[in-house]
Amino acid sequence: MLQAGIVGLPNVGKSTLFNALTAQEAALAANYPFATIEPNVGVVAVPDERLQVLEKLIKAQRVVPATVEFVDIAGLVRGASKGEGLGNQFLANIRETHAVIQVVRCFEDENIVHVEGSVDPIRDIETIQIELALADLGSLEKRKEKASRSAKSGDKDAKREIEIVEKLLPVLEEGKPVRSASLTEDETDIVKKWFLLTSKPTIYAANVDEASLADPASNPHVKRVMEHAAAENADVVPICAKLEAELVALDEAERTEYLKDLGLESSGVDKMIKAAYHMLGLMSYLTAGEKEVRAWTIPIGTKAPQAAGEIHTDIERGFIRAEIISYDDLVACGSRKAASEKGLARLEGKEYIMQDGDVVDFRFNV
Repeated sequence: MLQAGIVGLPNVGKSTLFNALTAQEAALAANYPFATIEPNVGVVAVPDERLQVLEKLIKAQRVVPATVEFVDIAGLVRGASKGEGLGNQFLANIRETHAVIQVVRCFEDENIVHVEGSVDPIRDIETIQIELALADLGSLEKRKEKASRSAKSGDKDAKREIEIVEKLLPVLEEGKPVRSASLTEDETDIVKKWFLLTSKPTIYAANVDEASLADPASNPHVKRVMEHAAAENADVVPICAKLEAELVALDEAERTEYLKDLGLESSGVDKMIKAAYHMLGLMSYLTAGEKEVRAWTIPIGTKAPQAAGEIHTDIERGFIRAEIISYDDLVACGSRKAASEKGLARLEGKEYIMQDGDVVDFRFNV
C-alpha cells in the first residue's frame, strides 16, 4: 500500500493531525519535542460520497471504501542531515514513504512551545527543505561519482545520468526541492527511480486556529505558505488539527452541524485524505452488487485487466471484457438494467484505461 508520511518540526501538530486522520489516539500528542520517536502507521478510509448513494440505490448489505496509509514521522530539527536530533531516523522513515504531508504551524498560542521560539511557517518549511536537500545532494554526488566511472567506458545511460545530476545539483544547492526543477518527461521518469527526498509529491498542511477556518487565505501565515507552495509544485490544505481531533468524538450528525456552524461543508480531514489519495496518483473504480458496494484502488492510467487483478489474479488472467457504466449514468438511470436499455453500458477490452468512478462488472474465464 502506498504511504503518505506526515512530517514537520516538533510541536507543529503532526501527531494531533495523525490522530484526527486515523480517528484514534495511537500517536502521543504532547507539548515537547520528539513525542513521536517510532513512526505510527494508520490505514484510513478515503471519503467517497458515491458509495453511500450506490448503497441506497442497490440496497447493498455493506460498503467497503478505498483506503490510504498515513505514517506519523518523528519531528525534525536543524542538522538532521548530519544526524542531529533524530535526523538519521527521520530521513530513513521519509525515504520509505511515497508522498509527504508537511504540517506547518500557522497559529499563535503562547501555551504551545515552538522549537524555534516563534511562529514562522516559511522558516519552518525551509528548515526541513534544506535538510532534505542536503541529504539529496549527498545522494546525487555519490551517483555522479559512480556514473562518471561508467561513462569513461562509453556507457550512454551513465552519461545521461550525469547530465540530469548536473541539472539538479544547482537547484539543491539553493535549498530548493527537486520537484521544483524544470525537467522533461523523460528526465522525470529517470529521477523517480532515484527516490530523492525532495522529489516526492508534497502537501503543506497549514495548521490554523478555528477562527481562520472559514477564510484561511485571510490568515497571513497561510497566505505565505500558499505563495511558497505555488513556486515549487506543492499543494496546500488548511486544517485545524485541534478541532479535527475534537470532531472525532462526535457522531456524524453532530459533526455535520458543528461544521455548518463554522461555515464549512466538509472537514479538513476529509479534504486532506482526498488530497493525499490524489497526490499518490491513485483513483477508484467501483463495483456494486447486493452483497456489497466497494471502491477499488488503482493507479491513474491502469488498464482494465490490471484493474480486475485488484479483485483477484484469476480475473486478470482470464479477462475477457469489462462492462462499464459511469457512476453518473447509473445514478441517473436508477439501475444497471435501465442504463443498459438506454445504451449507456459499454463493453471495453484489454486496452481500456480505467476512469475514476467507473462502475464495473468484469467478464472472465479461467
